[in-house]
Amino acid sequence: MKKRLQVLGWAFYDFAGTIFSLNVISLYFVLWVTVDKAREDILYSLALSGSLLVAAVLEPLLGTLSDIYRKRIPFLVLFTLSACVFTAFLGVVPGLFAGLLVFAFANLTYQIASIFYNALLVNICDRSEVGRVSGLGVALGYAGAITGLLVTRPFVLKHGHQGAFVPTAALFLVFSLPCFFLVKEGAPPPGAKREPGIGKIFSRIKETFVNSEKYPGLARFLLAAFIFLNAVNTLIVFMSVYVKKVAHFSDSEMIAIYIVSTVVAIIGSVLFGFVTDRVGPRKAIMASLSLWLFCLVFTALAYSKVFFWIIGPLLGVAMGSIWTASRVLVIELSPEEKLGEVFGLLGAVGKSSAMVGPLVWGISVLVFGFMGEARYRAAMLIQSLFVLAGFFIIRKVPCGSELKR
Repeated sequence: MKKRLQVLGWAFYDFAGTIFSLNVISLYFVLWVTVDKAREDILYSLALSGSLLVAAVLEPLLGTLSDIYRKRIPFLVLFTLSACVFTAFLGVVPGLFAGLLVFAFANLTYQIASIFYNALLVNICDRSEVGRVSGLGVALGYAGAITGLLVTRPFVLKHGHQGAFVPTAALFLVFSLPCFFLVKEGAPPPGAKREPGIGKIFSRIKETFVNSEKYPGLARFLLAAFIFLNAVNTLIVFMSVYVKKVAHFSDSEMIAIYIVSTVVAIIGSVLFGFVTDRVGPRKAIMASLSLWLFCLVFTALAYSKVFFWIIGPLLGVAMGSIWTASRVLVIELSPEEKLGEVFGLLGAVGKSSAMVGPLVWGISVLVFGFMGEARYRAAMLIQSLFVLAGFFIIRKVPCGSELKR
């Protein structure tokens, strides 16, 4: 019973974090910039990319620090509370550029918090169960997305897109509390509280790459993740803009398709967790990327709203499956004493790709501006190339019995 409570408490952080991710990153803030303030997509891209650049630098360092102390929860609490405070400020900030700055800090602290959450996965279950537990977290994350949309909708109708941010901050905080209080960490090893020094942190990260034969497949996986996450992170940010400007969905229709897609994705994520445990995370990621490629190309070519009602649920499953399987592959490729560092490195490459992808999107929309709304279709097809390249690289990452340590 105690173990089940820890699993549920851990998974509820996904529930909480996805409320922030959808309401702030994917939906309402980008609409506040591009619709309410009538500014170009590139301004949002720059704010997002700037915060991700700082996160990319800090995450491996902070993840390694958590490995040295063998403590994740204090870091998780600190950065989550910071993200909640900055998100609440978004609801009252008056000007565009002040809003962009506050958003950058909110996103920075949210992104950093996620690496400690992911590293806690091995504290709550056996390695043979990480796929299904990871899938449960993703499924609850989707449930959080529905909850966030429904709870904040009345505030948006009354106060506009900016009205979503204070209730989003409150929901993020409340649903993070089970993880803070239910998940337990083991006692740190003797001497773990000695001051590590910045030099030791860098030397541990350097050792991971210099002695790459000790961690077969890790560098290749990080390269593949950098490439395919360009498209994943870009779609998180700009799908709402695409649906509004290309498919001409109203706000109410957008909410409806998000909810339908999320319900399907909840089921798909749970099932995909079991699939990941059965076939292995590499094959699971390859299957997910195949679905991503189909969805991106189909989205770029679709001209009827009906098609978006098909693509939406498939993209939800694709989104959940890539996170479910990637977490499991990190755990399979990494020794437990380096999980914080490796999740930090994955966070760094993810944030780096999240800088590149949205910038490529913004530049594509500007360059193909002469094409009218078709410029968004061209940008979507360009993103599909990232998925294709990542698929071919991930094929050669060793997995399961192929790993030799």
